[in-house]
Amino acid sequence: MNLKKGASVLATCVMAAALFTGCGGGSTPAQNSEDIKIGTIKYLNVTETTMDELIKKAEEEANIKLSTHATTFYDSLPLLQMGLESGSVEEASTYKCVADYLIARNPKVEIAGGHNPAHLSDNFCFAMRAADAELKNKIDAALGAMKDDGTLDSLVKTYITDLKGAEDPPAVTIEKIDGAETLKIGVTGDLPPLDLVLANGQVAGFNTAMLAELGKRLNRNIEIVQIDSASRAAALTSNQIDVSFWAVVPASADMPIDIDKPEGVEVSTPYFRDEIVHIQLKK
Repeated sequence: MNLKKGASVLATCVMAAALFTGCGGGSTPAQNSEDIKIGTIKYLNVTETTMDELIKKAEEEANIKLSTHATTFYDSLPLLQMGLESGSVEEASTYKCVADYLIARNPKVEIAGGHNPAHLSDNFCFAMRAADAELKNKIDAALGAMKDDGTLDSLVKTYITDLKGAEDPPAVTIEKIDGAETLKIGVTGDLPPLDLVLANGQVAGFNTAMLAELGKRLNRNIEIVQIDSASRAAALTSNQIDVSFWAVVPASADMPIDIDKPEGVEVSTPYFRDEIVHIQLKK
């Protein structure tokens, strides 16, 4: 929520497969028998085969047929982009704000037509060790206060909604608090402009702005630790980091709630939600 990579965002974190119906809502898509290869950033709790089986089951229960397809998992956004550009996959599943960010910087890609079910989305949260219940409660309280006083809406506007073209998000300053304890936060850079690492190595974007505000409200110093998306859970449970960004799939009959929430990991209340879309190379 992944959340990067990626979570999965992320996570989370990590990203949901955009072919699901009943996960986040949406209208019934049109019939489509076209074969298609879809790439997505790796889920932590399922295999590619299991993902395809879940999609097939969801289609059968909804009495629709979107496509015959094969899902390919990638460990990072750069690898997913390489898979798309090399033709290993025909479409890449990501989030609307990520797709907008990538399209603004790469004239070769566009939103895919015909395979984007309406209104499917994931929630973005903070993930931490399940044993850290006190930390989770404090983060939930801080997020609630940020929603109530308008800070969260302001950060979304500045770091996501108002981004134009290929501009980078505004720089973020994370203040240091003398004598305060430190929270180690895992960042993957795999979900720009949410979880973002700039070309110069500077951590930036919406989640970094969230961290800066969270540090002030929790009276904690923030230490950024760059990690791989696929190692988010291991980094948490091994105490390499205390918190990671995570993307979680809204609970539904078609998608297991633990699809990207490994044992020993707990997530905060959601602070952002975005639609799932596919991108493809321009025809």
